[in-house]
Amino acid sequence: MSFLFKDLKLRSLTAKNRIVVSPMCQYSSEDGFATDWHLVHLGTRAVGGAGIVFTEATAVAPEGRISYADLGIWKDEQIEGLERITRFLKTQGAIPAIQLAHAGRKASRMTPWEGGGAIEDQDVAWQPIGPSAIPFHAHEPAPHAMDLSNIQQLKADFRQAAKRALQAGFQIVEIHAAHGYLLHSFLSPVSNQRTDEYGGSFENRTRLLLEISADLRDVWPEEFPLFVRISADDWMPDRASWTIEDSIRLAHQLKEVGVDVIDTSSAGVHPEQKIKVGAGYQLSFAERIKKEADVMTGAVGMITSAEQAETIIRSGQADLIFIARELLRNPYFPYQAAKIVHEKDFQWPNQYVRAKLK
Repeated sequence: MSFLFKDLKLRSLTAKNRIVVSPMCQYSSEDGFATDWHLVHLGTRAVGGAGIVFTEATAVAPEGRISYADLGIWKDEQIEGLERITRFLKTQGAIPAIQLAHAGRKASRMTPWEGGGAIEDQDVAWQPIGPSAIPFHAHEPAPHAMDLSNIQQLKADFRQAAKRALQAGFQIVEIHAAHGYLLHSFLSPVSNQRTDEYGGSFENRTRLLLEISADLRDVWPEEFPLFVRISADDWMPDRASWTIEDSIRLAHQLKEVGVDVIDTSSAGVHPEQKIKVGAGYQLSFAERIKKEADVMTGAVGMITSAEQAETIIRSGQADLIFIARELLRNPYFPYQAAKIVHEKDFQWPNQYVRAKLK
């Protein structure tokens, strides 16, 4: 029996396999609205057999977008386009999932194919925010350091976004607290130099994420799971930064407030990070958090083969496999993976059975 294709109970839901379409920004929205691109992009991966399909990082406020072309969920009018997507995903047996995000000091940027730099047109640009007035790149303008009223507004934005996500038909919500975006920038002393209750000590730097997680657990139905994506390590060993030991400690606390899965990525808080990239380079983080915090984890990063994914699940290093680039290259990766790991019960869509791999 394949472990990769073994189902997984997540509160009242059952994921039909352990393959997750990782959140991947598409930079294809106007005013945050989902388009036909999102329907086809996400729908194709559901047809391809993934058990859980995540939207890209979806902004809880307009100023929380990375770029002007990001997906959003900050107003009711955006629900309809998202509901069209979730409805189709469910018909393919995939659990529709949404990642709620705020880009923080890494906001107000051009799309990657436009260079990805800060937006220079002041009629289009907006003021980024962060825990402290420290820019991501030293040559860029500093973000606005959030005051307590800004923090309360952010918490309200996440709560309202989760309520809209439920109306849109999503069944999993993930809080994005990784990659140097707003919530990660509160966690890391590299970017958080506050002196109030949201800065300084570990307890203070983790306060905002724990408060938002508890808030969402209150408004998100008890029968549906809550995920959090973290950067498990800043990859900055030469200075005070966020480490895997911090992440294990945080994971214990997130579990206590009702978080079900820690989606375990890394880095992104400083351009001078020193990442040792390689196959499964973040896997040890997911494994340690799973074992030392006794919580389910998702592994992500350079997972490109069926054998690699099968081994991760079979050996108990993680509970879910989040796949990004490989699913961009091949939306039907699960079809080939099922054959490779000898999973005979993998269900192809009726429309594709004539091409089923023998």
